[in-house]
Amino acid sequence: METKTIEEIEDEITEEFGFFSDWQDKYEYIIELGKKLKGFPEDKRTDDNKVKGCQSSVWLTTGIENGLIIFKSDSDSVIVKGLIALLIRVLSGRSPEEIINAKLEFIDKIGLKQHLAGTRTNGLAAMIKQMKMYAMAYKAKEQLEHKI
Repeated sequence: METKTIEEIEDEITEEFGFFSDWQDKYEYIIELGKKLKGFPEDKRTDDNKVKGCQSSVWLTTGIENGLIIFKSDSDSVIVKGLIALLIRVLSGRSPEEIINAKLEFIDKIGLKQHLAGTRTNGLAAMIKQMKMYAMAYKAKEQLEHKI
């Protein structure tokens, strides 16, 4: 099975959102995506794993498998949980380099920024920033290990 590129997944998301004519339906779809996020360990709901800059509580953890970063997340807000589910769909299972370079154009293509409250837009930016920071940390660690 060939892995899809970030851009291909973004195109899929853009297409899926194109099926909905109004934003009420799109919000419901985002909430549904969030409900599919499973398996976030209770003991990981700590301040250290909280995304700073989100009005809602968002917990984000990472692991690395075969050089690819795996994200797990949860939120106490159904909309935010759906937003992080979208980001995980695009970025999880990627190399640090891919995550760092991801443009995440689907956010603008589906009109997300225009239809989120300002605090949610800030929270979305904070989640993206945190995911990219994790990727930079893994990349730096990789580079250090290769030098040793």
